[in-house]
Amino acid sequence: MKTMRVVLLLVLAVVMARSAAAEEPDAELIAKITGLKPDVKNGIAKVSVPRGDLEAVIDGAKMQPFQGLTTWAAFQAAGDKTIVMGDMTLTEPQVNPTMSAALDNGLQVTALHNHFFFDRPHVFFMHIGGVGTTAQLATGVRKALDAANAAQRGTGFGGVSIPAKSAIDPKDGIAKFSFGQKTSMHGTEVGEGMGVNTWAAFAGSQRAAVVDGDFAMLEDELQDVLKALRHANINIVAIHNHMTHEQPRIMFLHFWAKGPAEELARGVKSALDTQKK
Repeated sequence: MKTMRVVLLLVLAVVMARSAAAEEPDAELIAKITGLKPDVKNGIAKVSVPRGDLEAVIDGAKMQPFQGLTTWAAFQAAGDKTIVMGDMTLTEPQVNPTMSAALDNGLQVTALHNHFFFDRPHVFFMHIGGVGTTAQLATGVRKALDAANAAQRGTGFGGVSIPAKSAIDPKDGIAKFSFGQKTSMHGTEVGEGMGVNTWAAFAGSQRAAVVDGDFAMLEDELQDVLKALRHANINIVAIHNHMTHEQPRIMFLHFWAKGPAEELARGVKSALDTQKK
């Protein structure tokens, strides 16, 4: 009887050890793939890249990485899978190459915005997420970091020079298109007239045009719209919400690109085509 009790206790200890291990991501694998040593606490493995290289000055004050200028990604077990959440601290030229790398390697991009005013250089923060195997997510994080490191410095997106006088439309030189969405706030349906709309404005010439605009999307549509726009070389400059407590929830992204007008229009259309009808 005593022997049986000892065996049961040993089995229970093994089961509990395995359960505890299953609740914690593989920190060694994360380190191997990302090249970064995770800080493991309470079952969460977090990798960080302090952006001291930015030498950021905000409102005249020289900033240190611990003051909110650190790229990070945290991994947590979720049943038989792993989830990742993170925030990438990026300069303007780094944003879109990093976003493309994240999207093309299994990560989601959930927000893009600034955290400061009067910062030099101008810094943006791209929030990421994802669910999958630890290896898949760690690879996505590594690819995004590599893209940020490889991004070329610059003061603009480059590309064609836009003529001072627009000639896209024979009447007034510019063309703007708007597509309304529907949601409800305070028990009342609201739509295009209240700002719940996707729009795109074209200026310049047929050969050298600029387009900017705003996509209004359901949460489930965001990732496909982002992928379509980036695959069309259209730059994303913000991802955020415009409202609170709306049902269904609407996400907004702002975009900007230069190139032949028809090429830009096809890029915008490819993103529109991903949305539910």
